[in-house]
Amino acid sequence: MGLPEPHPGQPRRADLRVSDADRHAVADILREAAGEGRLDIDELEERLEETYRAKTYADLEPITQDLPVAGQMPPAPVAPAASVVPVVYGQGDASDSASAFLSNVQRKGVWVVPQHLSVNAVLGDADIDLREAHYSAREVVINATSILGSVKVTVPPHVHVIVEGNGVLGDFKEPSAKVPEVLSVDSPVVRVRGVAVLGDVTVRRRGPRGPKRTLKQHLGLE
Repeated sequence: MGLPEPHPGQPRRADLRVSDADRHAVADILREAAGEGRLDIDELEERLEETYRAKTYADLEPITQDLPVAGQMPPAPVAPAASVVPVVYGQGDASDSASAFLSNVQRKGVWVVPQHLSVNAVLGDADIDLREAHYSAREVVINATSILGSVKVTVPPHVHVIVEGNGVLGDFKEPSAKVPEVLSVDSPVVRVRGVAVLGDVTVRRRGPRGPKRTLKQHLGLE
């Protein structure tokens, strides 16, 4: 009996980003294969270059598929089910927009993310926080445009985010590895597309929003 099919909308393992440890593991496999005479020097160098250029598991897996150790790729990290924040899918708009022209705009707290969200920041700041959001679909697309402005998209650990934007004399930044992905069968997929022209679009991963603390609590008085 094979493995169960992933839930619709669940990102395939092949699409997930690999870590430096994954790349080093494949490099070790290649060096061992070269030591056994399975690869010549030119093949080893070529495959090592492909390994260190790899972004996803789909990029890495073909590199060792003709070697005896093929298929022994490091498993994608999965956190215990108890630590995964449940995702709520609801009926929402097919499309919506949030624009900041010489101003600021926010979407945060409990809100429903439409299937297609356009975010525009022109000489302004747009802050899109998905940590408490509900989703109208298992895969949503955020089209972010920043012109001399700033767009920030905050995603929680249980969301698989795919960044496909470009910077033109600006920055279009992916989440750092400081907060890792924690995926489940219910995890939504968020694609962030668009362009940053003399501005920035920053996608960051943060933990769940905590309760607000009073001044007395910050001072340790209650």
